[in-house]
Amino acid sequence: MEFITAAAEHIDRMCEITDQAKVQLRALGLDQWQKGYPGREVWLQDIREGCAYLAAENGEILGAFAFQVTPDPSYGVIDGKWLTDGAYASMHRVCVADGCKGKGVAGRMFAYGFRLAKEAGFSSVRIDTHPGNLPMQRALEKAGFQVCGRIRLSGGCEDGDPRIGYEKVL
Repeated sequence: MEFITAAAEHIDRMCEITDQAKVQLRALGLDQWQKGYPGREVWLQDIREGCAYLAAENGEILGAFAFQVTPDPSYGVIDGKWLTDGAYASMHRVCVADGCKGKGVAGRMFAYGFRLAKEAGFSSVRIDTHPGNLPMQRALEKAGFQVCGRIRLSGGCEDGDPRIGYEKVL
């Protein structure tokens, strides 16, 4: 598996994978990603900022995620405690194509995000997910993330929605 920085030519496949994830979340009875986020414009902004990455194998895109090095406003207040203070990297919009789930793609994406964070000089990576998204919670814990507490999303169409905040110390 290789990781590439997403480009505009990848946007249709990225949106297809995101839409598959939205269907899965809806089938789980969750409101996560059901209000229009993330969509094409979010991914295009990530591409413009150079923070969208793709997991690929034999030319096929298997998954996508955003890797960010600026503080996430949603992580400013937590009902709990982050493992570290100060600068951190974060991963968002992690999604794996149907047919590739359960094959270690998400774990490899997390490992790549950890590598990016280390190379950028960060000592930890943060991420969040919906309280009912048990498949993602299992994937996060398997990757070594630890539950830190509850947060509320800040901004956008999911503003105020509850999430579980996780952190992995590198």
